Amino acid sequence: MAPSPHAFARRTVDELTIEDERSFRHVALYGDLKETLSRAKYPFRVLEGALEGRADRALLLNLTFWGPEAGGDVLDTATLPADVVAHAAWHHLAVRALPAAPGVGPSVDSLFLGEAIASAFDVYLVGRLLGHAPSSTFLETQVPAMADAADGAGLDEDGFEKMLEGIAADPERAFADLRELLFDATCALFACRTVEDASLALALHDKHRFAPLLHRYELSNWVLYARAYGNPERDERARTVDTTLRTVELSLDWLAREWVAPALART
Repeated sequence: MAPSPHAFARRTVDELTIEDERSFRHVALYGDLKETLSRAKYPFRVLEGALEGRADRALLLNLTFWGPEAGGDVLDTATLPADVVAHAAWHHLAVRALPAAPGVGPSVDSLFLGEAIASAFDVYLVGRLLGHAPSSTFLETQVPAMADAADGAGLDEDGFEKMLEGIAADPERAFADLRELLFDATCALFACRTVEDASLALALHDKHRFAPLLHRYELSNWVLYARAYGNPERDERARTVDTTLRTVELSLDWLAREWVAPALART
């Protein structure tokens, strides 16, 4: 029987071509994150046939129907940027650490925490690669996108350059600060029921160092997905992790020790 034209080929990270990976060779945590996906045989869905290469279709499917508890990011081809490997790994680890209760969807708190960690890690990678891998395609795409978001928020070029300098000077702190902002902003937006409330909720974060980057992220999709599929009851496990990450000296070290290392040891 011929395969459905709308079926996906399932590939593990070891069966994909990873783009720009050489630029990440000095980031040890990247290798560990990739290894967690490899050992877990985490499945990626690859568009085939007439849909192969349809990045627009893959993006729509990912943003609308992907669920972290199910895994299986949708790819338009059997290639994957190295930063997306790390992003998928953080979602996988968040689901392992904060599994949904039987019979209900994932908690809204765990969804936002996983998204905040995965997305903030991009800024950590920017900080690690600046000055070390100037020819990285990751930097070629990420930095202009960050600049566009900052410009839209009213940050001038000098201000953006100072932001990049701060990220490069302390990537770990940049990760921690952005993670907190993303988690706080999405939790606040989720609780809003009117546009006036939402506008005020966003305005309360305008003084944050990374406020100019806030609209770089798909916050509306995060909130709408959580409303459609998430369990709104307060998740004390996720809240405890959030509080811990705010209090430890190096939150990425804590995540590497408490999430990444156990995943590698268990498999």
